[in-house]
Amino acid sequence: LLLLAMDAQVGHILGSFAKLALGVGGAVALARLSLYTVDGGERAVVFNRFKGVESKIRGEGLHVRVPWVQMPYVLDVRTRPRSISSVTGTRDLQMVNLTLRVLSRPDKNELPTIYKTLGTDYDERVLPSIGNEVLKAVVAQYNADQLLTQREKISRQIKDALTARAQDFNIVLEDVSITHLTFGREFAQAIEMKQVAHQEAERSKFVVMKAQQEQRAAVIRAEGESESARLVSSALKTGPALIELRRIEAAREIAHVLANSPNVTWLPTSGPSNGKTGSGILLNLPAGGGKQNILCALDLDLMHMPSHHTIQYNTTP
Repeated sequence: LLLLAMDAQVGHILGSFAKLALGVGGAVALARLSLYTVDGGERAVVFNRFKGVESKIRGEGLHVRVPWVQMPYVLDVRTRPRSISSVTGTRDLQMVNLTLRVLSRPDKNELPTIYKTLGTDYDERVLPSIGNEVLKAVVAQYNADQLLTQREKISRQIKDALTARAQDFNIVLEDVSITHLTFGREFAQAIEMKQVAHQEAERSKFVVMKAQQEQRAAVIRAEGESESARLVSSALKTGPALIELRRIEAAREIAHVLANSPNVTWLPTSGPSNGKTGSGILLNLPAGGGKQNILCALDLDLMHMPSHHTIQYNTTP
């Protein structure tokens, strides 16, 4: 009897623990089903089985829901980058390959509408189609060369048009920029040939300008020589002063050249030379074979210098 009483008491205790564990487990499961968390940079839209998508938007933090009745859907509201590529034609029928980099995010106040109309992958559904549409419409208004020279203007026009189209779908575009722009091979070759032709034209223009400058310089030089000759002729008519000046300059130059020569010996003399009194220069030059020398005497009397310079050659053993 004692053993039976102990077994009944242990069974009662175990049953109590089982009920408690079952209750705690049920409470934990109910809490997990009733609570959900919205992380930073996200918002939650709740679908009610009886009312549909609720207009209230749940922000960041811990929230309560009715199990089975309410189902939360979390949407990312942070700005996300996306690239849109398109091959389109210009106004002059040139094919161009464009790539846009778009920074977009959903309108936080219109998340229930976005979820009902587009779903959670709204950017995949909207941006590629409207991006290609706007690119083709804008690029078709310009020639191929204008895409290079007016790139900033075209990028701004694409941004304005794409932003307006995205607003129809409650999508906000933070930035739109052209990151890649290439032309067809034929157009690239045509641009290269045009640049080469332009450089050749500039080079020819430079050659012409150089020839014109040289021609002007020759005319100015000829005019200067003519004026110099006129002045010399006028000076000769007025007196012999110019001739004496030229004689002195020529004698100075000859003396400078001979003084710097290693084969010249200066012999100061005061005796007559050809009936005149002055200084002499002795030029010692080997005549060949080392047997005799040639002595050259030059009269450098500046005051009595003749109109031409006389060099006397004497052979001595």
